[in-house]
Amino acid sequence: MWKQVDEGFWKENRESKVDEVADAVQDIIDLVRFEGDKALIDLTMKFDKTALDDLEVSRDEIEEAYENIDPVLLDELENAAGYIQRFHELQVPEDLWLREVEPGITLGVKSTPLERVGCYIPGGRASYPSTALMCIIAARVAGVQEVICCTPPPISPLTLVAMDIAGADEIYKVGGAQAIAAMALGTESIEPVQKIVGPGNVFVTAAKTMLRKDVEIDFPAGPSEIGVLADGTADAEFVAADLLAQAEHDPSSACLLVTTDPDFPAEVWSCMEDQMKNAPRREIMLSAMENSGYIIEEDMELAAEIMNGIAPEHLSIQVRNPLDILSKITNAGSIFIGPYTPIAAGDYASGTNHVLPTAGHAMTMSGLNVAHFRKTSTVQMISEGGLETLAPTIIAISKAEGLHAHSDSVRMRSRKKE
Repeated sequence: MWKQVDEGFWKENRESKVDEVADAVQDIIDLVRFEGDKALIDLTMKFDKTALDDLEVSRDEIEEAYENIDPVLLDELENAAGYIQRFHELQVPEDLWLREVEPGITLGVKSTPLERVGCYIPGGRASYPSTALMCIIAARVAGVQEVICCTPPPISPLTLVAMDIAGADEIYKVGGAQAIAAMALGTESIEPVQKIVGPGNVFVTAAKTMLRKDVEIDFPAGPSEIGVLADGTADAEFVAADLLAQAEHDPSSACLLVTTDPDFPAEVWSCMEDQMKNAPRREIMLSAMENSGYIIEEDMELAAEIMNGIAPEHLSIQVRNPLDILSKITNAGSIFIGPYTPIAAGDYASGTNHVLPTAGHAMTMSGLNVAHFRKTSTVQMISEGGLETLAPTIIAISKAEGLHAHSDSVRMRSRKKE
């Protein structure tokens, strides 16, 4: 069950399964494209066994959800929302900045929020109010005007309340690939969005990937992953707890321990066995262990290189000198340092975003943040004197490229001055 593996095992195991479901997802996309709301209603009955009269959640349904959750839990949801908002507000760029880089040449950047985005909030084996907070609050802080959500029915009261607390404008009882298609293409009830964010299963991920010609997306975000870098100073119970916390998400989740201590994997497994004995999601954890394992490396620098090659969604650093190792990490979705920084802190309350790239995509992509919901335009403002400074460069290069009108557009300004 808990086995020694190599990088190849991990990478092969985490390879995207999008191609395997592409035909089925294309059929769903085509149905939504041509049949609109009818397709959503039919597919919801087929996959979620739920009959829908209306696709959109009403205000009455939201108010009823508030009545069905513990007031203490409501307070904690609001606390989490506050922590998430606080961190994301630190990321908001200036709407416009201008700098005179030399006399007569002023350059800058104008940042503008997107107008309408869609957030996919997964359901299925668990409810994810935390994901609703992460997606919607990041968009709201970024300044997005309209934020819509799709999530599979039946929607748990907790998730519904979280979407309302976070500030969703529209909530739809639609899940799976059909929800992605609806937000990308639009239907009679759902207006299309500019960008779709949020994690999901392989069908959701496939739909996001296949619809990129119609809508922008954040990144592929599939089953949960965790990588742990540990030496002999790490606490085996803590490491085991973090591994299992991610393993309980889904049978397709994966956990990897890379350590310089050859005795440590056995200690961790012993702790995991103890912690799984009475775990409510034990069977899911055990299934995830089939995708998991450990690597023993000679020194921590080599261990860090292995982790960079894997680019895990979550990376926990449990070593004597964690900041030294942090400086060597280049590829990870979100990084957790030290024995008292569990992955669950980032999942729920620290304020960092838990919507992260998986399957190695952290090599080139960032976790969800305010920048995902904004676009930038460069700005330049040049005086006559500034253009004189740039003119020789513009004319020489444009002539070399054979684009003579470019150089003429500069020369005529000089002639006007004369």
